Amino acid sequence: MIKDFENINSLGQLKQTGYRVVSIKDEMRLNLIRILKEGKESFKGIVGYNETVIPDIQTAILSRHNIILLGLRGQAKTKIARLMIELLDEYIPVIRGSEIHDDPFHPISRYGKDKIDEMGNDTPIEWIHRNERYTEKLATPDVTIADLIGDVDPIKAASLKLHYSDERVIHFGLIPRSHRGIFVINELPDLQARIQVALFNILQEKDVQIRGFKIRLPLDVQFVFTANPEDYTNRGSIVTPLKDRIDSQILTHYPKSVSDSQKITHQEAKLTPEQEEKIIMPDLIKDLVEQIAFEARDSEYVDSKSGVSARLTISAYENLISTAERRMLINNEDSTYVRVSDLIGVIPSITGKVELVYEGELEGPAKVAQILISKSIRKIFSHVFPSPEEIKKKQLDNPYQEITSWFSKGNKVDILGELKNAEYSSILKSVPGLEFLVNKFQPDLNDCEKVLMMEFALHGLSEFSLLSKHHIEFGTQFKDMLSSMFSPADDEDEFTDEDSYM
Repeated sequence: MIKDFENINSLGQLKQTGYRVVSIKDEMRLNLIRILKEGKESFKGIVGYNETVIPDIQTAILSRHNIILLGLRGQAKTKIARLMIELLDEYIPVIRGSEIHDDPFHPISRYGKDKIDEMGNDTPIEWIHRNERYTEKLATPDVTIADLIGDVDPIKAASLKLHYSDERVIHFGLIPRSHRGIFVINELPDLQARIQVALFNILQEKDVQIRGFKIRLPLDVQFVFTANPEDYTNRGSIVTPLKDRIDSQILTHYPKSVSDSQKITHQEAKLTPEQEEKIIMPDLIKDLVEQIAFEARDSEYVDSKSGVSARLTISAYENLISTAERRMLINNEDSTYVRVSDLIGVIPSITGKVELVYEGELEGPAKVAQILISKSIRKIFSHVFPSPEEIKKKQLDNPYQEITSWFSKGNKVDILGELKNAEYSSILKSVPGLEFLVNKFQPDLNDCEKVLMMEFALHGLSEFSLLSKHHIEFGTQFKDMLSSMFSPADDEDEFTDEDSYM
């Protein structure tokens, strides 16, 4: 990068600096080499790909390849593409007024060539920022060749009084306007086959022809495509010759660990300063939110080919915070912890983010959401407390005996969604053995977290059929499993698709 480049305004001045223009792919390669040698982080903010996707992308860039990112929805494909602009020089010189960022040393447009012929070393130049060198287009069935490559502009011909055979009547499409930059096509299979064919020459011969003009523009473009494997069969396909011309195909994936998933959720969730200050999200609830996505990806009710986007956990996290905030505002409290009972707030985030198979459609979206939450509670419970199944199998001392015995005497607990913090704590502490259980197995928690863990214990015990859990108006009721089985009102307590979870 030239120092004091703002003062270099003509081709002659640029030549005196010894500035050398390189192709877009060489430019990205050189900048990536520098980053790797300096040990700096590339693709900052991309989590969980350090050992898989990012090395493949870096290899492709070092090879100066056009790239296709292939993966299910919500796998950061577009975000990765947008971060590639960090591999561009901060500023580059172009001929001032050029529609396609003509290189002052090697112009390719009629405008650029004429300007150099007319003004020589006095040709004015300007410096464009790397952000202006990124173009993104969502492939849709209505995209035309004119949109991507260009066409004759009759209005320009009339206003300039030019014949249609004159090159100056050409209106350039998005790809020529991306000359010396990065061009991204999202959801490539949605592009009509005849439009995909128009990309052949650009990728192979590195040039483009517009209508019947004899000129060919040797474009310098870094292409990045994204696609969902499901699209190959459901909505369209990438024509084979085009796939053959895309040098590197890189497979993306969902986070492989809960910790990576949590980092993505925390990074992407959009909270207000008031929410961050007043609403406390315990680690237990964070784990539950992420586990819901993992359960959905393995669920027999969810279409695995469609995938479960990381947006599910991001939306669920935001809704959980807002559910707790609503309760805090209603009770006129200064702050609050997110509770297990607040998971009612994530149901809209789940139902709108998963594609169900036939069996899932029969159950209904809300019921499937409830099942996923239940499985998440069951999974996390076995990591927090002793597994009831292991206790029974190995005939170990039962730490839940005092709790279940109290419920077997006809006692019950109602956890309403809008309980004040003090009422919530008082109700849970009234259950004999519950506080002792938490103190024994989770002794390092603060008081508020212990109360939350007490509620979680009740939910967990119900998932292992040691207690029954029923939806009641505005909340959840826990009582003895055996008495619930013989209760005449049992049918009325069962969940329906319209019921809330808690």
